[in-house]
Amino acid sequence: MKHLKDLLLLGDPRLYEVCEPVTERDSHLLDEWVRDLHNVMEEIREKYNFGRGIAAPQLGIMKRLFYLNVDQPKVIINPEIVWTSDEQFTLWDDCMSFPNLLVQVNRHKYLKIKHLNDMFQPQEWLIEEPKMAELVQHEYDHLDGILCTMRAIDEKSFRWRPH
Repeated sequence: MKHLKDLLLLGDPRLYEVCEPVTERDSHLLDEWVRDLHNVMEEIREKYNFGRGIAAPQLGIMKRLFYLNVDQPKVIINPEIVWTSDEQFTLWDDCMSFPNLLVQVNRHKYLKIKHLNDMFQPQEWLIEEPKMAELVQHEYDHLDGILCTMRAIDEKSFRWRPH
């Protein structure tokens, strides 16, 4: 079981790698990966009071997989963003891999993704809630080796999380 100490932190070169798709051959590992993602998210929530999603590469699992837990747990496998709204919004983003840093970014307000669920069944998800759309974009970026620090609006778009 992975724990908070296993979370990759800003500067770890693995956070900048593009992940490989999850395949049927990986299916026997999926439950363990999801348990690890859930466990580390719970430890982050307890220590830092935030955390709605976590991507597999943040634990060194270099697969296209992320785990969300907002109202209920949701496993997203091999997501593909198929549509984004022209309308965007600005927010202060946070990340478990640098928990005390906030980064101001622009995100699409709405989007649609195709993905597999934890049973490897194809899904399509139209996200019309900006907070959820932002979360999915953040986690999706992790799968492509992109951190929100790389999406900062400008060089002044960083601040420490208030305590």
